[in-house]
Amino acid sequence: VHFADTMRGGQYLNNWRMAELHAKEAAECVRELEAWGAVFDRTQDGRILQRNFGGHKYPRLAHVGDRTGLEMIRTLQDHGIHQGIDVHMENTIIALLKDGDRVVGAFGYDRERGRFAVYQAAAVILATGGIGRAFKITSNSWEYTGDGHGLAYHAGAELIDMEFVQFHPTGMIWPPSVKGILVTEGVRGEGGILLNKEGRRFMFDDIPDLYKSQTADSEEEGWRYTQGDKEARRPPELLTRDHVARCIVREVKEGRGSPHGGVYLDIAWIKENLPNATEYIKKKLPSMYHQFKELANIDITEQPMEVGPTTHYVMGGVRVDSESQMSCVPGLFAAGECGGGLHGSNRLGGNSLSDLLVFGKRAGKYAADFSSKNKIAEINEDQVKEVARQALEPFERDADSSSESPYQVQFELQESMQNLVGIVRNEQDMLRGLEEIERLRERAHGVGVYGNREYNPGWHAAIELLNLLTTSEAITRAALRRKESRGAQFREDYPDKDDSFGRTNTVIRKGPDGEMQVTDLPIPEMPTELQQVIEEMK
Repeated sequence: VHFADTMRGGQYLNNWRMAELHAKEAAECVRELEAWGAVFDRTQDGRILQRNFGGHKYPRLAHVGDRTGLEMIRTLQDHGIHQGIDVHMENTIIALLKDGDRVVGAFGYDRERGRFAVYQAAAVILATGGIGRAFKITSNSWEYTGDGHGLAYHAGAELIDMEFVQFHPTGMIWPPSVKGILVTEGVRGEGGILLNKEGRRFMFDDIPDLYKSQTADSEEEGWRYTQGDKEARRPPELLTRDHVARCIVREVKEGRGSPHGGVYLDIAWIKENLPNATEYIKKKLPSMYHQFKELANIDITEQPMEVGPTTHYVMGGVRVDSESQMSCVPGLFAAGECGGGLHGSNRLGGNSLSDLLVFGKRAGKYAADFSSKNKIAEINEDQVKEVARQALEPFERDADSSSESPYQVQFELQESMQNLVGIVRNEQDMLRGLEEIERLRERAHGVGVYGNREYNPGWHAAIELLNLLTTSEAITRAALRRKESRGAQFREDYPDKDDSFGRTNTVIRKGPDGEMQVTDLPIPEMPTELQQVIEEMK
């Protein structure tokens, strides 16, 4: 069922072998995490409690309140340190080093002191997360600047499915200082409902044909589903994220939005059905309760939240081998958000954390195997000197009156991507976006920074611009190539699906002259037994 849910959510553009491995191995990875010390919420009889999330037929998400990711980080850090793994904190990699076609190391710097470091390695695993900082409104942390995508692309690896950027339907929108901060899907999983300014549950107005048989047709049935009734079907608030985000945009555009340009997410209403609702909400959603209390002065046990879409996740990433997670560049592996293939055109909630566990483990295993069979190669000193020279160039322009701040270039890139390559796209806007990216790239080569190399955020921003521009161009070119609407990509000039695009993935690679090449890759035929699984689950 998990396999079928993942494939349906991705509109069948997923790498079916990765989806199969993910469904088969995720549960064991959760048990392994628990053995290492993760403390999951429990049922009354002591089993791991599982939560409803959008696009999943059954409650599937093992969780720790609404802080599951933090618990995973704590557990993995603790276990890694006890395994004797060396950790280089606050270091940033700015180039992969190669010997012929093979990756043999990496070049980076210490963010605190600005000192360069060369890492010699028989294999390199990229696990750098996403690209959210290419957009103005995002739930992503400051370091999500597409570094893994950019590093892999410039090292000769291929990127896949870059047109598919997920805009999470529920981010904070007020006050302006917190715009984009994530409001977890767990709120809706626990019974939260979406309302327009008229107080109407608008999600019942538009249920895709693909999900009609699995979606509740009454508010009462939807409530029973959130409370664990296995005979009930999911409420429409738990449809896939791409669909919910577009419904919210529609309500706002048609004048039914909240005062600050979003809609209302209401969990306080469950008081009508639960006598201890206030304590229930605080127990199940402690982070959300404190987040809104501290940042927006809203008590979610009493008042609805104002929410709107926020850039959250990129389904696209480095094209990797399904089994080993190695790219087409020998010795270069990728896992997690910077690896592509598993999620197709749209990721289901919760599948990112299990993706990390399943394919992070596989990448580590196969990278270790590759390392044992391939000797560490010599680092080319000329490569190192050239990367160091390029990294220090912004300092040489600090006294030049014509140089500008890297923050200004980044700000304008974010504005351009948000407005021209956002939730709703069309060819004219995206072509303008490409022109803007080219202009910004020229300006990026002229940015200057002041001061010295010791903790200098301006210098860091200047270095990160290259990867932000690379990933922004890849997203835009892939979105132009796919002349249809599917999953997270919605084109108002091509609002319907096109079966011909449903049989291919979009692949990006660096051409011999440095140009970005875009091609279509036919999706391999799925084995008969997996096709039968999907048919049985429809």
